[in-house]
Amino acid sequence: MHSLESYQLAVIALGAIAFGVYLLVKGGDWTIDNAVAIAERSGLSKLFIAATIVAFGTSAPELFTSVNANLSGFPGISVGNVIGSNIANVLLVVAVAAMIAPIAFDRAEVRVDAIVMLGATAAMSVAILSGILPRWGGIAMVAAIVGYIVYQYRASKLDVDEIDGEAGGDGPHPAIMLAVGIVTLLVGSEILVQGAVAGGVALGVPEAVIGMTLIAFGTSLPELTACVAAARKGQSDMIVGGIIGSNIFNILSVMAFAAIARPLFIDGRFVAVDLPVVVAVTLLFAAFLLFTGRIGRIAGAAMAAGYVLFVGAQYLL
Repeated sequence: MHSLESYQLAVIALGAIAFGVYLLVKGGDWTIDNAVAIAERSGLSKLFIAATIVAFGTSAPELFTSVNANLSGFPGISVGNVIGSNIANVLLVVAVAAMIAPIAFDRAEVRVDAIVMLGATAAMSVAILSGILPRWGGIAMVAAIVGYIVYQYRASKLDVDEIDGEAGGDGPHPAIMLAVGIVTLLVGSEILVQGAVAGGVALGVPEAVIGMTLIAFGTSLPELTACVAAARKGQSDMIVGGIIGSNIFNILSVMAFAAIARPLFIDGRFVAVDLPVVVAVTLLFAAFLLFTGRIGRIAGAAMAAGYVLFVGAQYLL
């Protein structure tokens, strides 16, 4: 009887995984297509749309997870979620997108974003080394990201008129479909993760292993899916803007709101391995942004290999 129940649970889990993957694919397509449409209609750059609206939307899983974890008395999960997500964004998401199609961009357009990302990482590093991010620190971070968004909005307005003539149509407005796309990404990632967890339990996989792999990976699925869709459509600006924005939002909003909800006490173990890795990965990404203007397939493959080594090291440590 027990084996029959396990079999049924495994079948249901496989169905959930398949449905979750379908939602992720559709959500990724809707998100990118309608983000591009909004940029074209509003006169705002694709980079700005990706670095703000798309990035904030796809960072929602990290935000909910980190705030809830800190309020529940697990600040290590909050901090680890932000660090792990920023590492995965570069070594996994950018890497996979670059292997699908080389990512090319204008270095001048991403200079300010790269500098803000480095500044946010520096602020996070100070908090980790200090062992605490107090409420006032979280408030200061939120103020910083509001200033960043306002500055980028003013700087990204293209020298073109708003295209009113094409705004009307038979279908829903792109803003509505963009929201639908992001929500579909979030729902799809949750269904996929829960299906995978259920399947793992049915197959006897230890809960700790499931938590360290599927749950951590699940919060990065929206970014990964959106960037894969952007790579398939040749939208490099959406990839770069989405990842820069996500890394900035993870620190200046996810980590910040967790600290505002409750002062964030940070375990010293993050100083030894995780902090150096996230700093090194951020510096690597910033070097591509500031000095090369391109991330090719070979670089993507090397970064993906680095992510595999990082995950393997986490298990060994």
